[in-house]
Amino acid sequence: TAAYDPLDPTGNITIKWDIVSWTADGYTAVVTLNNFQLYRHIMNPGWTMGWTWAKKEVIWAMNGAQATEQGDCSKFKGNIPHSCKKTPTVVDLLPGVPYNQQFTNCCKGGVVAAWGQDPSAAVSQFQISVGQAGTSNKTVKVPKNFTLLGPGPGYTCGPAKVVPSTKFLTPDLRRKTQALMTWNVTCTYSQFLARKHPSCCVSLSSFYNDTITPCPSCACGCENKHTCVNQCISNDAKILSMAGIHKPRKDNTSLLQCTHHMCPVRVHWHVKTNYKEYWRVKVSVTNFNYRMNYTLWTLVVQHPNLNNVTQVFSFDYKPLVPYESINDTGMFYGMKFFNDVLMEAGPLGNVQSELLLQKDANTFSLRQGWAFPRKVYFNGDECILPSPDSYPFLPNSGRKSDFLGLWSTLIPGLLLVLLCFG
Repeated sequence: TAAYDPLDPTGNITIKWDIVSWTADGYTAVVTLNNFQLYRHIMNPGWTMGWTWAKKEVIWAMNGAQATEQGDCSKFKGNIPHSCKKTPTVVDLLPGVPYNQQFTNCCKGGVVAAWGQDPSAAVSQFQISVGQAGTSNKTVKVPKNFTLLGPGPGYTCGPAKVVPSTKFLTPDLRRKTQALMTWNVTCTYSQFLARKHPSCCVSLSSFYNDTITPCPSCACGCENKHTCVNQCISNDAKILSMAGIHKPRKDNTSLLQCTHHMCPVRVHWHVKTNYKEYWRVKVSVTNFNYRMNYTLWTLVVQHPNLNNVTQVFSFDYKPLVPYESINDTGMFYGMKFFNDVLMEAGPLGNVQSELLLQKDANTFSLRQGWAFPRKVYFNGDECILPSPDSYPFLPNSGRKSDFLGLWSTLIPGLLLVLLCFG
């Protein structure tokens, strides 16, 4: 239940093994990682996959990926396996590796786009040659205990299940070939497993009220806020001018700007203008992490008026319709080579856009926080919204009615004066 996402109910990462040929002591397989999540991608430093062999298998060779450890291969004479680990850990190769080490859809540093953002980039593949594994469907045993880091924790993988063999089309599209054996592993994501605290928050403002509703205090945790050592620094601290401060560390620890919310990312929703038939919103995303660039970032917003989006400026937009009868969710992401990278904290650490939405006279209102989003996700993680009673509110409606009542009393008297002296 913790892995169920109501905005992406069928989202998952599927790992598929296709045995394409038998060898003297095992098989050669193509392993495909498909990211079927609509708005959650795998960003740098990329995915890490692991499993436990069912027998005494070894990896003779790999193309498009590599095992992080070779393990103890001392019993082998002559040809040495690529990895002899009982529990191998595999990572994607980096761009620019020699051509003879590459494979289809490989060598992107483990970065995989979300399916809803770019289906063609939502796949990663490698080829693996396995020995001491058996040479038939009856003797091959599927691996166990699959794990997936994407790049950190959060994914839980089910058992490998043998499924009908995958069919492939030849390049000329005139012949079908078939895998000798296929099994699938399904991995689902849970934000609760990924981190102790949320990773983003939302602030709100509007043209009809001078009050800005900030992110909730300590929205992303405040254990080390008062020490401000190794955890957060002020935006004018001299340490920021030191060489290497902006480089990510191997343990992925963040270096945040000290704020009352202590979140790496803040999303700000501003109700900007109210026209006769349209209304306009400005959305800003700010990065407070000095050690992180967010590549291929995604922003998902749930709001009832997203069924009438007229124009989106400087962001790409795609409606998400997980339930066909409801169209109230949309995904925003950066334009390629323009703002698809949310830079580290500092002057360039923000991206922003404006939305123009057409009004529905039956539902549109600025009262009771209707103009603000119901849910906000950044990079697939749900952001903390302020308490509804703190939202920017319309000017006192009582004063407006008193003002109208005063005019209704004065107008008859003014008309009488005009008639008498006209």
